[in-house]
Amino acid sequence: MGFDNLLYISIESKRAPLERQAEVRRWGIGIAVLLRIVLLFIVMKLIHSFHNTIVHFGFTNIIEGEFNLHSIIVIFGGIFIIYTAMKEILHMMVLSAHGPEEENSKSVGKIIFMIVAMNVVFSFDSILSAMALTEVFWVMASAIVIGGLLMIWMADRVAQFLEKNRMYEVLGLFILFVVGIMLLSDGGHMAHLHLFGYAVTPMSKATFYFIIGIMILIDIVQSRYQKKLLLSSKR
Repeated sequence: MGFDNLLYISIESKRAPLERQAEVRRWGIGIAVLLRIVLLFIVMKLIHSFHNTIVHFGFTNIIEGEFNLHSIIVIFGGIFIIYTAMKEILHMMVLSAHGPEEENSKSVGKIIFMIVAMNVVFSFDSILSAMALTEVFWVMASAIVIGGLLMIWMADRVAQFLEKNRMYEVLGLFILFVVGIMLLSDGGHMAHLHLFGYAVTPMSKATFYFIIGIMILIDIVQSRYQKKLLLSSKR
């Protein structure tokens, strides 16, 4: 369970009708938990297949890399998260030009599918990490179920917080954007990717949290500064 995952679920569920948003989050996470257990079983049986090279690029000083299933899934997840974040940011910029019904335009089934798909992408690395700690299936499956229940509980609270504090939605989307960049760098590193002779290196967790901390600090300072400007203009 990660905060980035909860952010995606909360933001994506906002596209559903208001009275069905909580239901969408529960169904999305619940189905994702079942698929995580299935994925865990498959990975345990076919672990070596995930590390076999599928695609190889050998264009010297242009693009070089050996892509396996693991790296392809991570890279695809990063690209999709970046696309989703940028699409929502652009949607916010033109929101005033549309009616309020535009904000809840997606079908419930499509939203649940997107939540489930991204949950699986987010969980892939955690499953491999868990397998490095234990090989007991029921222990890992129990952890997935407990994590899913916690996600359902936390997702509602994150969604409620964003609903009451709409100004933080932009911050949340840019955090997702950084998560997408991190996934791209991780996937490129797994594939030993070289672009124009330079190796793609993974973004460290310390760098990621430092960037997020700076973004939150800037948002807090900017919000307080704007409030002071509004107060001074009224005097």
